[in-house]
Amino acid sequence: MALKPRILIVEDESGIADTLQYVLATDGFAPVWASTAEDAIRLFSAELPALAVLDVGLPDLNGFELFRRLQALPGGNQVPMLFLTARSDEIDRVVGLELGADDYIAKPFSPRELVARVRTILRRSARPNAIATPTPAASASAPAIWALDEERHQIRFYGKALELSRYEYGVLRLLVQKPGRVFTRDELLLQVWGGDNDSFDRTVDAHIKTLRAKLKLVAPGHDPIRTLRGSGYALSEELPATLTS
Repeated sequence: MALKPRILIVEDESGIADTLQYVLATDGFAPVWASTAEDAIRLFSAELPALAVLDVGLPDLNGFELFRRLQALPGGNQVPMLFLTARSDEIDRVVGLELGADDYIAKPFSPRELVARVRTILRRSARPNAIATPTPAASASAPAIWALDEERHQIRFYGKALELSRYEYGVLRLLVQKPGRVFTRDELLLQVWGGDNDSFDRTVDAHIKTLRAKLKLVAPGHDPIRTLRGSGYALSEELPATLTS
């Protein structure tokens, strides 16, 4: 019998946590509850969950900061995470997206809706690996600039390994495979997120923004990702072979 997907619930309100544990358990999941960020880090470190539901308003640590700490743990950047919060401001949604979260639900919410979103996220997370492996020609087009390590889910830019979230890796991996090729937002959503991402209309833009920031740390004077207004994004073919100090 297949193991039930383990879902980590980080929520300080016991009533909400009890409800979520009940609906997730009855829907075939194995929920685990942490009422504090400290407990969440301990449980997350002991065994990576299939997905984590993080309340933003925790008593000991902001949920956004907890997200960063969980992402920094071994294997943490491969675990899908969903924010649960009493706040529904657009700025909170954008912050969550730019951090690399998979979804965002504002209280009050339907427990069944949350379960449906959990299932959708888990379907998405199983799909990025279906992207085709790059051909030798594509990988060799600029060997000194990009190095793609499929087994480690790692991309090097001018020899420096980038610290990428799962979806940042998926987007950049796709662009690196075909430098110069324009990918529309819909194509990126389909091939990286699986086409199910209807929660946020700024998902792709938010991840491109964080990717650019990370690439700029390596090559401050260059922007490897081109924006074609009204079309999409493409990897620049005009980067120098080496960086000058």
